Amino acid sequence: MEEKKILVVDDNAANLTMANNILSAAGMRVSCVKSGERALRFLQGNRPDLILLDVHMPEMNGFETLAAIRGNGESQADVPVNPEVAEIPVIFLTADDDSETETRGLRAGAMDFIKKPFVPDVLLLRVNHAIDLTRLQADLAHEVEVKTQEVVAQTRKLSRLSTQAVMALAGAIDAKDAYTNGHSSRVAEYSRTIAGLAGFTHEAQEEIYMIGLLHDVGKIGVPNAIINKTSRLTDEEYEIIKSHPVLGEKILKKIPDFPKLLTGARYHHERYDGKGYPDGLSGTDIPVEARIIAVADAYDAMSSRRSYRDVLPQAQIRAEVEAGSGTQFDPVFADIMLSMIDADTDYQMREK
Repeated sequence: MEEKKILVVDDNAANLTMANNILSAAGMRVSCVKSGERALRFLQGNRPDLILLDVHMPEMNGFETLAAIRGNGESQADVPVNPEVAEIPVIFLTADDDSETETRGLRAGAMDFIKKPFVPDVLLLRVNHAIDLTRLQADLAHEVEVKTQEVVAQTRKLSRLSTQAVMALAGAIDAKDAYTNGHSSRVAEYSRTIAGLAGFTHEAQEEIYMIGLLHDVGKIGVPNAIINKTSRLTDEEYEIIKSHPVLGEKILKKIPDFPKLLTGARYHHERYDGKGYPDGLSGTDIPVEARIIAVADAYDAMSSRRSYRDVLPQAQIRAEVEAGSGTQFDPVFADIMLSMIDADTDYQMREK
């Protein structure tokens, strides 16, 4: 068992001798000093498990000494405070028998009081109890810290795995379309950037990124022949393409822990003027995540290759986004996309 180290501070030599004899006989290592200033000097290079501190001492009483130990600025002692000892438990020693002294001591941060003259059994019981309790609290705090770190590490691991799984699914979605390599990940990146510029929190930005990765998940249910058709779609084929938001919602309903995934899948083809699909929502009735993704999705569609055209010129894309502000797109997020285009002087935001 770890040795218990005690510092006894008392201006009375007889009290020091008695405390030293009682505690040393119990196998404890005892250090004795006769003033508060000497106690502070001792604590510069030593860290006892417990301090027994006399209340009434000349020059610097117990309350002033405790204030200096705690570093709360109440003491005028000309001794540097060692911050490593600020949390050492302190038990006051006193011959006083009044509640005022006890109340003041407890408010100052004392753990307990021991009456003088000492009763050996009482002294040992209280000292052992104080040290054992303090060590138990430290052990529990350490265990909580260890378990917290383990949970944080596991959560980060699960988060990485979840992101990797979602990105793999997004890759599978994009693979259905021979002309949209990396579309989902680019839409997710643009959406996260728009959210950041709009002042969203880091957590909300990461959430929108995940939503953006799966906004086209419903295309899994659309036949490849329709998705990859190079000629004009028939009305029936176009209606099948338009069903992918609803299909996406049905797929993502099976992930109840992340309900907002549905918003990107179902609503990213809604228009700000109410002329979109599948529900014809307008304005702020469209979930904010979907309004962001709608701008990012349209931008990437124009800045990516298609079977019938190459990447559009940046100036043409800018004009289309500006023209769609307030009709196809939420004007706030359209303006942010325009600022992103203006900042992209080398036209890097496009399919490579």
